[in-house]
Amino acid sequence: MGQSEDCCSTQLIDGNGEFNVEGLESFVKKTKLSDCGLSYAVVAIMGPQSSGKSTLLNHLFQTSFREMDAFAGRSQTTKGIWMARCVGIEPFTLAMDLEGTDGRERGEDDTTFEKQSALFALAVADIVLINMWCHDIGREQAANKPLLKTVFQVMMRLFSPRKTTLLFVIRDKTKTPIELLEPVLREDIQKIWDLVRKPEAHKNTPLSEFFNVEVVALSSYEEKENVFKKEVAELRQRFFHSISPGGLAGDRRGVVPASGFSFSSQEIWKVIKENRDLDLPAHKVMVATVRCEEIAGEMLRHLATDERWLELQKAVERGLVPGFGRKLSSILEKYFSEYDAEAIYFDEGVRKEKRLQLKSKALDFVYSAYATMLGHLRSNALDSFKISLEQSLSQGEGFASAVRDSQQSCLLVFDKGCKDAAVKQATWDASKIREKLCRDIDSHTSSAQAAKLSELTANYKKRLTQALSEPVESLFEAGGKETWPAIRTLLKRETETAVTNFLDVVTGFELDDATIDAMVQNLKDYSQSLVEKKAREESAKILIRMKDRFSTVFSHDKDSMPRVWTGKEDIRAITKDARAEALSLLSVMAAIRLDERQDKIESTLFSSLMDGTVSVASSHNRSLGTSTDPLASSSWEEVPPKDVLLTPVQCKSLWRQFKSETEYTVTQAISAQEAHKRNNNWLPPAWAIVLMIVLGFNEFMMLLKNPLYLLGFFVAFLLSKALWVQLDVPREFQHGALAGVLSITSKFLPTVMNLLRKLAEEAQGKTTQEAPQYSASQSYRHQQSPSNSISESVSSNISSLADDDAEYSSPALVQRRNTRNVQETEISQM
Repeated sequence: MGQSEDCCSTQLIDGNGEFNVEGLESFVKKTKLSDCGLSYAVVAIMGPQSSGKSTLLNHLFQTSFREMDAFAGRSQTTKGIWMARCVGIEPFTLAMDLEGTDGRERGEDDTTFEKQSALFALAVADIVLINMWCHDIGREQAANKPLLKTVFQVMMRLFSPRKTTLLFVIRDKTKTPIELLEPVLREDIQKIWDLVRKPEAHKNTPLSEFFNVEVVALSSYEEKENVFKKEVAELRQRFFHSISPGGLAGDRRGVVPASGFSFSSQEIWKVIKENRDLDLPAHKVMVATVRCEEIAGEMLRHLATDERWLELQKAVERGLVPGFGRKLSSILEKYFSEYDAEAIYFDEGVRKEKRLQLKSKALDFVYSAYATMLGHLRSNALDSFKISLEQSLSQGEGFASAVRDSQQSCLLVFDKGCKDAAVKQATWDASKIREKLCRDIDSHTSSAQAAKLSELTANYKKRLTQALSEPVESLFEAGGKETWPAIRTLLKRETETAVTNFLDVVTGFELDDATIDAMVQNLKDYSQSLVEKKAREESAKILIRMKDRFSTVFSHDKDSMPRVWTGKEDIRAITKDARAEALSLLSVMAAIRLDERQDKIESTLFSSLMDGTVSVASSHNRSLGTSTDPLASSSWEEVPPKDVLLTPVQCKSLWRQFKSETEYTVTQAISAQEAHKRNNNWLPPAWAIVLMIVLGFNEFMMLLKNPLYLLGFFVAFLLSKALWVQLDVPREFQHGALAGVLSITSKFLPTVMNLLRKLAEEAQGKTTQEAPQYSASQSYRHQQSPSNSISESVSSNISSLADDDAEYSSPALVQRRNTRNVQETEISQM
C-alpha cells in the first residue's frame, strides 16, 4: 500500500491489537497535530469487510489507504486500524480506517477485536461513517444489524456520551429515493437501540443523547464512477468546518486537546484491551492531568535553560539589577502564557490546578534570585544609612535626629527597590527583610551611639585631666592650709563646666534622664577619682616633697635669696620654721579632704611631732594615770578609711626619717657658721687694740721724733709684710686662731731663712735656680696637727649647741647625751 507524503498514512493498531506508539508519535510530529488545540476532528469508518471503506476514504479525504484488488478476489484488506491526515480539509481532520466486520479471516465467533475497535472508534472519533449496502436496508438479518448492535452495545460501556455523529453511508443506491430509505433505516436503528440492554442510568435515555444520525447515499463506484466521485465531492464539503456550530460534529463533547491525542489514544486502547468500562470523564481528567503535568514540566525545563533567566541570575549575583521585577516577571509570564496556550483545551479544573503547581514551582525556582536581590537592597540600604549618618554627624546634626533622617531615607530607598524587584506573579513579602534591615540599623545605631558617647565621655575626661592634673599637682607642691579648699574649688568649677558642656552636647542623643544622670555622675566620679589618684601619687612622694620644702625654707631667706651663714643667723629658729613647713605639708597629704569635713590631723601632728607635749589619753588610760601616743594608730579621727593617704603611724615614721635625712643639712649650716666666725676673729679684740694704742703712745711719739727709728720701723714693716705674704697668714687663720698660730710658728724660721738667702743672692747679683724643698714638706707636716685641732673645735661647738636644744643633735651626740642623762624620758626626734 502506497503512502502519500501529505496524508502520512500510518497503522495505529495492528491486527494483533498492538498499539503503534512510535508510529503515532512520528505521525503527530510530521502533521503537527499537537499545535491544533481543539481545532481538529477525527473521522472513523466501520462496516462490513470489503464494503469499500478504504476506497470511500481515499476519495473523500485524498488519503492513501490500501484498497482491495477486485481482480485478486474478495478478501481482508485492512488489518487493525489505520489513520491518515485528510488532505485539504479544514480544520485538521484525522481519518481512521477500521478493520471490516464479519470477515471470514477471523471467523464467526471471533468478534473481540471487532468490538474493541468499534469502542475505540466511538471513544476517539467525532464522526463515525457506517458503510452499508443499500440492498441490506429493511432486511431483518442483513449485515448492518449485527454491526449496529455491536456499536450500541459497546456504546453502553462509555459512562458519558460524547454525542458522536453516526453518518450512514448507503453504498450503491438504487432508484429508490433516499427519502424513502432513510425512515426505514432510522426505524431499524431505533429498534436496535430499544432492544440493546442498557445500564440502569441510561434505561430511558434516548438515542439522540448519544448520537446524531445522518444518512447519505452514494452511487456505485464500479458502475457509475463519475457520479460516485461527484457525490463524494459533495459529501467532502460537509467535512469542511465540521466542528463549527451546525457542522457534522458541531455539538460534540469531551474533546481531548490535540496535544493529548496521542496519550489519550494509548490509554483508551489500554483500557479497552483490559476489557474494562471506559470512564470518559475520568479519562479526560487523567489525560488532562498527565498532559498538563508534561506541559508544566516542559515549561520548567525551558525556564531553567532560558538565556534571559541565566543572564539575569548572573547579574543579580554580582549586584543590584535595575528593573529586576519587571524582567523576571516578563520571563515567567512567557512560560505561563505558553502553558496556558498549550493547556487551554484540557479540563479547566486540572488545567488551573497544574498551572498553580507550575507557578509555585517556577516561583520557588527563581526565589533565590529574588532573595539575593533583596539581600543586595538590604546591604546597600544599610551602607547608605551608615554613610548618611556619618555625614549628618560630621555636619553637626544631633545624633537622634541624624538617625531618624538617615533611617527614613534609607528605608524609602529600600522600599522603592523592593517595589522595583517585586514579581507580579508572586505575592512575596519583603517585610521580613525590611525587619532585618531595621534590626541591622538599630544594631548599628546602638553601636554608633555607644562609640560616640564613649568618645564624647573620653574627650571630656581628657579635658578634665588636662584641667585638673597639673593644677592639682601644683597645689599639692605648694602644700598649705588653703591647698584642699583650693582643690575643692578647682574641682567643683572644672567639673561643673565639663558637665554643662557635656549636657549641651549629649542633648542631641535624646537619651532618657536615667542614662544622662548616670553619665553625668560618671564624669563627676572621674574628676574626683582623678584628684584622689593625684593625691595618692603625691602622698607616695611626700618624703621628697618635705625635704625639698625644708631645704627651700632653711636655705633661703624671706626674699628667697640663698642664705650666707655669717654667724648672725638663728639656726634654731630657722630650723624650726623649716620643719614646721615640712610638717604642714605632711598634714596636707595625710588624708583626702574633698568633702569639707573638719579634722584634727594638723594639730595632732604639730602637738605630737613639733611640741611633743600634748598626748591624747583614753578614759581607761586616764583612770590609770597614763598617756598614749596619738600617732600610735592606723586611722585618723573623723576621716573615713577610704580617704586616708598616710596613717598616723606612717606619718610618725616619715617624720623620723625626714629628721634623720635633714640633720646633715643643719650640721653643715652650724659648721659653716662656726668657720665664718673663726675666719673673722684672727685679729685681737677691739679693746686690746685701743689699749695698745694708749699704752704705746710714748713709743709712737719717740719714733716720730727719731728718723732712724722710723727707718728701722719701715724696714721692719717691709720684712713683716714679706713674711705675711710668704706665710699666707689669712689662710692659716681660716681654721681658727690656735691652729693659725701653731702653723705660723712651725713655718716662721724656714721662711725667714729663705727670705734672707734671697736677699743675699740679690745683693751678690745671683739668681736662685731652684726653690728649697724644706719649707713645703715642713709646711705639710705642720698642717696636720692644726687641722685636727680645728675638727675638735667644731665638734665642741656643735656639742655645746646640742646641749642648748636637743632638736639639733646628731644621732651620735644624742646617744652620748642619753648616756650622760639617763633620767630624761623624752628624746629629740630625728
